[in-house]
Amino acid sequence: MKKQALVTGSAKGIGRAIALELASKGFDVAFHYNRSEEAAKEACEEAKGYGVEAIALQADICDSDRARSLVENAVEGLGGLSVIVNTVGNYSQSESMTSEVSIEDWHEVIDSNLNATFYVTRAAIPHLKAANGGRIVNFACASAHNLLAREVNTAYIIAKTGIIIYTKSLAQELIKDKITANVVSPGIAENSFDVEEISSTLPAKRPATLAEIVRAVWFFIDPESEYITGQNLEVSGGWFL
Repeated sequence: MKKQALVTGSAKGIGRAIALELASKGFDVAFHYNRSEEAAKEACEEAKGYGVEAIALQADICDSDRARSLVENAVEGLGGLSVIVNTVGNYSQSESMTSEVSIEDWHEVIDSNLNATFYVTRAAIPHLKAANGGRIVNFACASAHNLLAREVNTAYIIAKTGIIIYTKSLAQELIKDKITANVVSPGIAENSFDVEEISSTLPAKRPATLAEIVRAVWFFIDPESEYITGQNLEVSGGWFL
């Protein structure tokens, strides 16, 4: 498998940690950002310390045309593409009940999670095929596959459940092209906004480290995982079981 990766939302947080891990394993990496230009450029410089090519690309991937341009620019800058990791997805902090969610919040959450993943992945697939195989890793969240009712943040769970179904459908379709598609579903991570409030209620009594989430992503990207596709791996410390 060729070693060229695009990680969305990789200026900071989980996305950055994933992109740097791939760089440490010899992947040329495109760091994507929307507003955090300085952080993305700093991440690029850190990645280059591993002796790989690294570029920073800006795009609002809630727009399908800009998402497509992001992928095309990554392919041009890296000379191809074999791995796509989609980490972008806003979490609404609104406590509105399901029947009272504003139209604006609904669209923001669905667009940044489900639609952005769809736009980027759709644009990337022809390039993964051209690379004679590759990896797609999308991000959902713990318990999204359980189809449980929620009083709040319903749009977020709908979007993440949609990502799981979308990814499974791609997995079935693309295995003939040597492309795997899998999902990583974190629970509360060390950089979550409500980490202190929730950590004590978790079965593990602590949040996931970024390194633990990165390890799950790498499990699917690892060349030895070419037979594993359509799977959803939770990194949640027993949350919502």
